[in-house]
Amino acid sequence: MEDNKTDFGFDTVAESEKARRVAGVFSSVASRYDVMNDLMSGGLHRLWKAFTIQIAGVRPGQRVLDVAGGTADLSLAFARRVGNDGQVWLTDINHAMLSRGRDRVLDHGKPLPVAQCDAEKLPFPNDYFDCVTVAFGLRNMTHKDRALAEMRRVLKPGGRLLVLEFSQVWKPLAPVYDFYSFKILPWLGKKVADDADSYRYLAESIRMHPDQETLKSMMEQAGLVKVEYFNLTGGVVALHRGFKI
Repeated sequence: MEDNKTDFGFDTVAESEKARRVAGVFSSVASRYDVMNDLMSGGLHRLWKAFTIQIAGVRPGQRVLDVAGGTADLSLAFARRVGNDGQVWLTDINHAMLSRGRDRVLDHGKPLPVAQCDAEKLPFPNDYFDCVTVAFGLRNMTHKDRALAEMRRVLKPGGRLLVLEFSQVWKPLAPVYDFYSFKILPWLGKKVADDADSYRYLAESIRMHPDQETLKSMMEQAGLVKVEYFNLTGGVVALHRGFKI
């Protein structure tokens, strides 16, 4: 049977090939991931994530799932919110990224449960988490609809899913943003991480990701309700939130 096709940045590849190539990107950049986040966003990613924590409204004693949690920025922040009676799971499909996240939570004295898993096949029971988050990970998933449905499945009724992701920038900013994305970003990747190609893929994958309204519709089709989004930094990033009834 012929393998279905999907996007890998601006390339069209077999679905089975995309997972391998995305894994290669993140294995390559894992050691410099946090430094590059600060450089390429000018530190703004910290504000975007802080806003996500605020909007999540997590309370002590609750259960949180951080999907594609990487180096654990959100997991650590949530762990402080839920306290000793709560639970935060750090997950990622990529071993190199997850290893850095695991080491980081231990360094911060937060021995969180960690699981390497595919967001399209989450190893958790139905109706388990009060909150599920995915930050800058959804656009790399081959079947975004399946991943969204899985994240909804593991939410408790009344629970919320938050998706923080690069999105469609405000049109007057597009020329400057394009120059930065396709010229400056790969240059930074080469200088700091010795990997221009992975950061060129980042810029391309952002352009292929659904825009704000399309992602809202996808979340609704996955069964979430009261879906809304917040544009951050002129739409460079958007935070979507939806609830399970």
